[in-house]
Amino acid sequence: MIITQCACCAAPLPRLAKQCSRCKTRYCGPACQKQHWDEGGHDELCKNIKKGGGAEQYDADANYREAVTVAVEKCVDDTKDQTCYICMEAVHWKTNEGLVRGCACHTTEGFVHVSCLVEQAKILREEAEYNNLDTKAKTAEWWWYSCSLCEQHYHGVVKCALGWACWKTYLSRPEADWSRRKAITELGSGLSAAQHHEDALSVKLVEFSMERRLGASENNILAVQGNIANSYDTLGRFKEALSRRRKICSGWSRLAGEDNERYLRAADNLALSLIRLQRIGEAKSLLRKATPVEGVFSGKVMMPR
Repeated sequence: MIITQCACCAAPLPRLAKQCSRCKTRYCGPACQKQHWDEGGHDELCKNIKKGGGAEQYDADANYREAVTVAVEKCVDDTKDQTCYICMEAVHWKTNEGLVRGCACHTTEGFVHVSCLVEQAKILREEAEYNNLDTKAKTAEWWWYSCSLCEQHYHGVVKCALGWACWKTYLSRPEADWSRRKAITELGSGLSAAQHHEDALSVKLVEFSMERRLGASENNILAVQGNIANSYDTLGRFKEALSRRRKICSGWSRLAGEDNERYLRAADNLALSLIRLQRIGEAKSLLRKATPVEGVFSGKVMMPR
């Protein structure tokens, strides 16, 4: 997880939290820091955490290793007697990990090591940085979430492993760095794909706070809000999802107008939230208002996503 809780008592951390001067483990205050050192075992772990790059990096590396293990185990029946399409080996020469299959490839090219995918994505991203590409071109060379062969998105536990890989790769960069900001999105998406919904929500809330702090465009803010609302829905927290979807709908109405596809999609999602809370009359009223006029799109209300 992105660390948002005190290492000792698990209380939510303020942005400028107390931290260990050596390994950067964070606490809600000096009392918890002392208790964790004296009674929580931090005195024994501190040097290892520092050696591992600090608390956030240490945690991300550990979660990545666990996610790769889970992904390999999940894919073991599909990958039997196959080899990686990148390194051509069944077992990775360096990490000793097995194969996964997490995309839509229908040939043996779909079998691969997570570590090989990680190295491929890093190299392509480094080339984009070296060539000083603009945002659109950089995004085209961002291969952390989709297969470079079939171009379909990774899914499930493989997507989760790649989310952790992406985050651990870029988390040490400055907060405003483009790749670091993208990495948080990939982590949240990967956790959702593996059905770690509480963890995914925590990451998305961190992303939302960060994007607002960095002055992101309202388009980006609304997109993150939508991801948060989806997590609330999945967790059955429908009132919180409704609150977010009202803001999203209002935002797209203001930015793009009520005959825009994004507003109509937001209105459909808002109506679905109302239906889940048995507020049928409000949902009907909204959908009547949001129905596209003839000649805009297809004249049909878009189905909720």
